[in-house]
Amino acid sequence: MKKICIGDKFQIQCYKHNGNVHRCWEEAVVLEVNKDYIVCGNNKTLVTRSEGVSWRTREPAIMYFFKNEWYNVIAQLKSDGIYYYCNIATPYILEEDTIKYIDYDLDLRIFPTGEYKILDRMEYKYHKKIMNYSDDLDIAIKNGLDDLINRYKNNSEIFSSDKNYNYYEMYENIKRYNEIHNF
Repeated sequence: MKKICIGDKFQIQCYKHNGNVHRCWEEAVVLEVNKDYIVCGNNKTLVTRSEGVSWRTREPAIMYFFKNEWYNVIAQLKSDGIYYYCNIATPYILEEDTIKYIDYDLDLRIFPTGEYKILDRMEYKYHKKIMNYSDDLDIAIKNGLDDLINRYKNNSEIFSSDKNYNYYEMYENIKRYNEIHNF
């Protein structure tokens, strides 16, 4: 497998349990690679849903994709602060130039005030039933959500505003360099 380097560009593909593509993001630029996760950034990137509907993201995002955890984290840098959108999902895999994962509906939304909310419980129950999630899968998903909440409550560095703003500055520098050098 090709070594991942800072500045590499990937597409992101999110699937559902039944194997259908749910959403695709046109671009994610690698900002850090470590043993547990990769960090990527994007801004105003094209997102396409499975039905063919497309739009561009409105704000910069810093994304954490984990090798062994059942979630990924998106820090959305909005004008009134950082919002975190955390997907309960499989650990990521890389295939060619694409980051792939399976989304399991439950989401954790963290607001700049520090409050958080678990989203899409009904969607999870519905998909669990119609797609026949196994008991082991159900446990992995619930453990992923619990672990994510604990990471947030324990001030994990992935939820550091300073760190995420620094990643965004790094993203901007990489984009400027690539524009100057026609990459």
